[in-house]
Amino acid sequence: MLLIALVVLLLSLGCLRYWSQRKRRAAVANLPGPYCAPLIGAIYLMRNFNAKSFLQESRKHLAQLGALQRLWVFNRLVIMSSDQEFNTQLLASTESSCLVKHELYQLMKPWLGNGLLLSSGRQWQQRRKIITPTFHFGILEQFVEVFDQQSNICVQRLAEQADGKTAFDVHSYVCAAALDIIAETAMGTKIYAQQAKRTPYADAVHDCGAIIAWRFLSIYLQNELLFSLAHPLLKLRQSKLINLMHEFTSNVIEQRRRALQQQQLNDSVDELGCKRRLALLDVLLQSRIDGRPLTNEEIREEVDTFMVAGHDTTTSALSFCLWLISRHAEVQAKLLAEILQLLGEDRSGAVSMRQLNELKYMECVIKETLRLYPSVPVVGRTLQADFKYTHSKFGAGVIPAGSEIIMSLILMQTDANYYAEPELFKPERFESSQSSAYAPFSAGPRNCVGQKFAQLEMKMLLAKLVREFELLPLGAHIEPVVSIVLRSATGFQLGMRRRQSEQAKNL
Repeated sequence: MLLIALVVLLLSLGCLRYWSQRKRRAAVANLPGPYCAPLIGAIYLMRNFNAKSFLQESRKHLAQLGALQRLWVFNRLVIMSSDQEFNTQLLASTESSCLVKHELYQLMKPWLGNGLLLSSGRQWQQRRKIITPTFHFGILEQFVEVFDQQSNICVQRLAEQADGKTAFDVHSYVCAAALDIIAETAMGTKIYAQQAKRTPYADAVHDCGAIIAWRFLSIYLQNELLFSLAHPLLKLRQSKLINLMHEFTSNVIEQRRRALQQQQLNDSVDELGCKRRLALLDVLLQSRIDGRPLTNEEIREEVDTFMVAGHDTTTSALSFCLWLISRHAEVQAKLLAEILQLLGEDRSGAVSMRQLNELKYMECVIKETLRLYPSVPVVGRTLQADFKYTHSKFGAGVIPAGSEIIMSLILMQTDANYYAEPELFKPERFESSQSSAYAPFSAGPRNCVGQKFAQLEMKMLLAKLVREFELLPLGAHIEPVVSIVLRSATGFQLGMRRRQSEQAKNL
């Protein structure tokens, strides 16, 4: 009897909740959507979605229902959009109620705290105001020197694979280079991820990222309590990794703070053995909020955020880019010609920021790569207030407060309504114009603050690698997988062969 009473109570509460949502249902009745059963909504669709099937299933629903859809999962209203009109309006909105990240991002909170990626409201505004000047031209110019040095190390490591006949996965090489770059530019310290000797910090970043990416794909693992109960050892492992990274970052912060207090920031070499440059950390140490300096915890949150966002996304973009170049000989030839014309054949000379900015065709190659394979393929928001929009098809509409918005940038950027032959890799499409259906760095107030940093880093690595090696179409085809960042289930396999200089050819 007790069990029956409990079931009746739960059903009654569910029906009451369902009835209370009638106004929200009416508000989005103009939008198409899949069949939603009473109480449970479209939960049945979830069984078809996983990391590998996400893009295929999403494209199927796009073809059936259009680029702007609504669905219910229990009492949660979810708006799925790959629609350029809707996405542009929402991303461009400066209303604080439209700027709150989706709850799913909170999986990273134990690691990143209230850093720029996860914070909202006044706290986000304050942090953004502090960090934006970090990417001023003068500071980026200092970073280019780091890009150059670490790219040279990457070239040396890849030379071991350049036999012209063996396929290998380039991802790990690019990842190590990107990790070294972001550690030196964000924290002002070296972690030697590209060296044979592995570092605990570099391993922790990789392993913790893998755990969180895995949790992103499972509804029940997204709940902290259920994750702890179902996988206690993995939960413990994640906690230990986060503690290790926090301890490392905190030690670096304390060392840099002492150096700043002792007025040693102008010395040529710091106590960590690094050539002194103004790192993101130095800017944070000298910044103030409401008249007070940032605490070590606040600084650590931002440094940790940049360590994650600054290497994983760039690694994804570069890996897809190198793979695409290896499969398009005409693009590679045109890219090489531009590199040789602007940088010359002297591989020992440093590459400047001015030279990188002149690589215009390379910009097109990067943009086309990010159109097809944006590093962050999906962006999520949770509305804190009603959002009014206008649409050429649906007219004036309102998305009610509390709705979850899932914007698929990858579907928007590969939609035939916005791009001719969208499945083809054609960098030339960006030589004349850029579609408004292009937002690989997001857009509006919460766009990627480090996008110029990322573009310069990618240009440096691509210039060094393409000038040194011929990229060959060897190995398996990529299979995009949606996770924290876009990855490939088969890796990024290609071959390499050292190029001969023009002088050597003429001998």
